[in-house]
Amino acid sequence: MLELITYTAKALVDHPDQVEVIEKVQPDSIVYELHVAQEDMGKVIGRQGRIAKAIRTIVKAATPRDEKPVFVEII
Repeated sequence: MLELITYTAKALVDHPDQVEVIEKVQPDSIVYELHVAQEDMGKVIGRQGRIAKAIRTIVKAATPRDEKPVFVEII
């Protein structure tokens, strides 16, 4: 999942070397924190959050049903 988020984010931004994804496993869920350069923030979020929502949808579709819920936070 980490590679999927990283690949998707690097394809969207102008500074792919500054993309960083951190996985945080919690007792009831898994949270991925996506860090990008400040000037790439708009490209990852999109108008009215459409691109961010699309990234979250892709991650949700790739998560097996019997696993913990997965969340993506853009920081």
